[in-house]
Amino acid sequence: MSETVALVDALKRVLRSQKITYADLAKQLDLSESSVKRCFAQHQFTLDRFEQICQVAGVQMAELAAQAAGGREAITQLTEEQEEELVRDEKLLLTTMLVLNHWTVAEISDYYLIEENELLRRLLKLDQLKMIELLPGNRIRAKVGRHFSWRADGPVQQYFARHMRDDFMDNDFSDALAHKRFMGALLSGQSLVVMRRAIDQLVVKLDELIQADTVLPLEEKYGVAAMFAIRPWEVPAFRAMRRHPERHYECD
Repeated sequence: MSETVALVDALKRVLRSQKITYADLAKQLDLSESSVKRCFAQHQFTLDRFEQICQVAGVQMAELAAQAAGGREAITQLTEEQEEELVRDEKLLLTTMLVLNHWTVAEISDYYLIEENELLRRLLKLDQLKMIELLPGNRIRAKVGRHFSWRADGPVQQYFARHMRDDFMDNDFSDALAHKRFMGALLSGQSLVVMRRAIDQLVVKLDELIQADTVLPLEEKYGVAAMFAIRPWEVPAFRAMRRHPERHYECD
């Protein structure tokens, strides 16, 4: 990643954390929104324009450069012990999920029953874990990498898997914003590989939408969960009725 791209990406993260949209910038800079979007998409600014945007965002260029440098060392995964620490304290886990989605201290305190002193203690813990940097004025800068992920079948994934079973799937998905499809079929190993790639592409698309929506006001967004899964499987009652369990179509 070039230094210019790193600086612009760092500026975009600050704008998201401050809930400053491209439309807001356009008004402040007396430009069209499309012009602002093009500048960020192409990573092309004059020095004066870049400094103007920094002023709107309330960030010094030196601080931005430090953030850009820090971004190259961003963590992509926690240790198992660190994940266990998050799961043991549900308020800490909730705080983690919120700050990774660019919530501010004020928004968290206003929306959830977490007093400010409790919240600050947990933010300091996340700072110690190097997941965030707690800045003056209780501003938050996430330090995880773009491709941060929870450990496969680790404590955090297991925590959410339990709630997926107990609460998420206990719904008829009839709401206008909900959607569920289920299919059972016979597929070749080659077709299963194709489906795995399709799921990975869908996850990439979802991440793109998440990044694009970070600049939207909180009241325009919904907390959502999505689960994409495919594996060889058969209903246990059906498996028990097989005449020839050893045949190739066994799906254990």
